[in-house]
Amino acid sequence: MARAVIPKLDPTARNALVVIAVIVAGAAFRWMAGILTPLALAMFLAVMIDSLARVLRKRAPILPERAALPVALALSVVLFGLVVYVVADNAGRFIAELPGYASRLDGIIAKVAGLVGVKVPPTADQLFQQLNPTKYIGSVANALQSAASSAVLVLIYLGFIIASRSGFERKTDRLFRTDTERREAADAFTRIRNGVENYLWIQTVTGLIIAAGCWAVMALLHLENALFWTFLIFILSYIPIIGAAIGMILPTLFALVQFDSIWPAVILISALEAIHFFVGNVIYPRMQGESLNMDPVVVLLSLAFWGAIWGLPGMFLSTPLTVMAMVILAQFDGSRWIAVLLSGDGDPLGGSGGFPKDEQPDADGADGKNRHGTVKGG
Repeated sequence: MARAVIPKLDPTARNALVVIAVIVAGAAFRWMAGILTPLALAMFLAVMIDSLARVLRKRAPILPERAALPVALALSVVLFGLVVYVVADNAGRFIAELPGYASRLDGIIAKVAGLVGVKVPPTADQLFQQLNPTKYIGSVANALQSAASSAVLVLIYLGFIIASRSGFERKTDRLFRTDTERREAADAFTRIRNGVENYLWIQTVTGLIIAAGCWAVMALLHLENALFWTFLIFILSYIPIIGAAIGMILPTLFALVQFDSIWPAVILISALEAIHFFVGNVIYPRMQGESLNMDPVVVLLSLAFWGAIWGLPGMFLSTPLTVMAMVILAQFDGSRWIAVLLSGDGDPLGGSGGFPKDEQPDADGADGKNRHGTVKGG
């Protein structure tokens, strides 16, 4: 019986199919956001905990190897609880102090109204009543309920991911038949894990530097609730490019309300943006180097893409998800060109010129042909 011959697709048709597949995948991600977003967050947390466990194994040899993962999990829970407590405590104080700034708000509104030609400016209470915040209570309650449900789902996913770690290697052996396939899969997984860990390390260190500098400036200016604003800036710094910059606007607006003069707010925003500029343009590039190997434009586009699909969680996960997509796309001939475009130096596989190791072109050219098109040795 004759074997069926599968015709080889034209490169243009193949690339068109890849583009269509990417669009369909994006629509599926958007449609299944309620399921996939908690799963992605849980996988992200699992990588963080696994990374912390490996650091404990290296830096704390006195700790038994089997105890590294439980200790890392306990430390992560304690740190997360501490952050939530500090933010919630300072947020409560901030909300309680807001009524005391009503007179200051009235003065700012009067100045702004005078600049735009309004003779009888409204008061803060009148604006508050016109906004009618009671009609938003239902939406806020639904959003909080959804956030709580998502958090519980993330923890459930995280527990199952950690519990199933022991069977991952056995599944890999069954999925891939040859040692070469297993080695390539292990290399791809290692690249993804290292990329995510490098991103976490860089964002954490630079976020701490930015937060420490911002806290020092706010403390020198005697800005109230400085610790709350510092935690907010640090958390938002995990959103690449724009996170920390957005976080710096909020304490500046509060400074306009707290101080009688506009100059403390001017000094504050100038100092905070100078810190952000220095860290983003001097420290961050030196730390990043070629660890992520992503084009800066791609980082910005991935932020917009994943933010449009998954909202705020997508913004936090945009860079790790793009790193994972780049590594996976580089493994297949039909999609390798997308990985090349996503990479910073055109080499998504790291040192292989964008080609698998067994397909490396030699010095004369691809497939062993020299510049005249003849095969070497022929």
